Amino acid sequence: MRAMTRRAFVGGVSATAAGAALSLAGGTFASAAERDRALAATAARAVRVDGTTLEQVATPTGTSGYRRLAAGPGWPLVVRGELAGPQPGRDDRRTALAGFVQFTDLHLMDTESPVRFEYLARWNDSAHRPQETLTVRGASSLVERVNSLAAGPYTGKPFNLVMTTGDNTDNHEHIELDWYLNVLSGGRITPNTGDPTRYEGVQNSGSNTYWNPESSFLDDYKAKGFPQVPGFLGAAGRPFDAPGLDVPWYSTVGNHDDSLEGTLPDLGLLGALYAGDRKLEGCNDADAAKIMEALRRDPAGAALLLGRLLADGNAVRRITPDERRRPFTLKEYAKAHLDPAVTGPGPVGHGFTADAADSGKLYYTFRIADGVLGISLDTTNQAGFADGSLGTAQLQWLERTLQAHSGHWYDGDGHPVRGGKGNDLVVIFSHHTSTSMGNLLPDPRNIFEKRHDGNELVALLQRYPNVLAWVNGHTHENRITPHGHAAPERSFWEINTASHVDFPQHARIIEIADNGDGTVSLFTTLIESAAPYATDFDDTSDAGLAALYRELSYNDPYATPAAKLGASVDHNTELLLVKPVG
Repeated sequence: MRAMTRRAFVGGVSATAAGAALSLAGGTFASAAERDRALAATAARAVRVDGTTLEQVATPTGTSGYRRLAAGPGWPLVVRGELAGPQPGRDDRRTALAGFVQFTDLHLMDTESPVRFEYLARWNDSAHRPQETLTVRGASSLVERVNSLAAGPYTGKPFNLVMTTGDNTDNHEHIELDWYLNVLSGGRITPNTGDPTRYEGVQNSGSNTYWNPESSFLDDYKAKGFPQVPGFLGAAGRPFDAPGLDVPWYSTVGNHDDSLEGTLPDLGLLGALYAGDRKLEGCNDADAAKIMEALRRDPAGAALLLGRLLADGNAVRRITPDERRRPFTLKEYAKAHLDPAVTGPGPVGHGFTADAADSGKLYYTFRIADGVLGISLDTTNQAGFADGSLGTAQLQWLERTLQAHSGHWYDGDGHPVRGGKGNDLVVIFSHHTSTSMGNLLPDPRNIFEKRHDGNELVALLQRYPNVLAWVNGHTHENRITPHGHAAPERSFWEINTASHVDFPQHARIIEIADNGDGTVSLFTTLIESAAPYATDFDDTSDAGLAALYRELSYNDPYATPAAKLGASVDHNTELLLVKPVG
């Protein structure tokens, strides 16, 4: 494998001392001085920390009401040795193998779409968010951050690629897909649908249920301290030029990319409603309760109920119809990535091939770096509900792929097996996590195929020592989980990263390094968008809107920022593993 030697330390703290200082249980600190010492030790181990949450983090000010954000102290590195012990002096021996960035759950959103459930926000925080008109600008600001960094903080190795792990769109509309492709590859974007001269959604409905940002009317959000922002909606829908990524990028599909609202099976009943001229902006509590119950137990029934309410509901608004809102299929999703206009820095198709577009099989392999293989899975299930699973054909394909790239593995009974011509390190990517793959309903794409849950996938991955990590999204939480305590040579890390639609709006840098002592380190570093922390309610520039996007997400009255943030052991970490042998 080609590798890059880590450059010399900055500062005067030795690698051994730095590692010891940061192996703190939970990463909590008794005082600001202790935290500052940990931050200094972190900086000493890194090539650079600026532009990452190792340097500074969006931090709320005040104690109640609408809270403004400011730059707060960064989060130090936490060394996690559950699967392999950290050895002294490893920084001086370390060589970089690969480095990439994970985007996840961008939820680029057509907020004027008729097929949405904003009126359910009291029961489901993802139904409506006060910041959602700004998803496209927020994602573009995240791209700007990656471009400005260009390399990992611990190895200094330039990023090999960016991988998006699903829910790239919110309601699998063609226009949302266009926005997504242009945010990542660059291009002119107008984040508005329907009438190009005005906004036609719930945020100028005059209903006190929603934040009406341009109005002085005291809605429920303003009663909690949300500001009036003159010109907000017009600025949110204003055309802008997205710079696009400077590095190659790949795409993994999520449930919001293949289902109505990420939950409802596409029965072919709602296509006309998507492109229609009616938008339901509210309903009574009895109907809301029926929809919520149907979403939990009968997604097809929820789709039918929505159609009835759009036909005769009391809070139906006439809007400008737009054919670009029609939902795309998974085959169309793959085909859109093959358009030369969105190739950007490459590769052509961003992981998908013409065969994938023809077959709808959206799982594939790709080369992250020399000696490091990426495997992207499709964990969606079009039977309905948000959670996922794998079909038998894909699970068998995954096992064949792992065998072809492994020098040895273990059979189902734990016996070692020699074989396979390759001996790559492997990183798995999917949208769903091991705990959110329990949707075993028959998938309409192959009604007679058995489905397999997250436990089966974990068991399979543990049979291949060269699997280092499983990187995923879906939960909108930061959480890093070790798998395989009992057998270090058969262990891997599951790295789950928060969304970029809900606070804390993180992406994650992952660097893979050989420590030269029989262990491998995975450095995980969270990053925020390039937007400034401070907001100005009179500033509706692109940067000002991106800053508001972050601050509004923190203040969403129905969200739970603390739960999504995760603990220090889920933030900036060094994850150690026993180095697999051939």
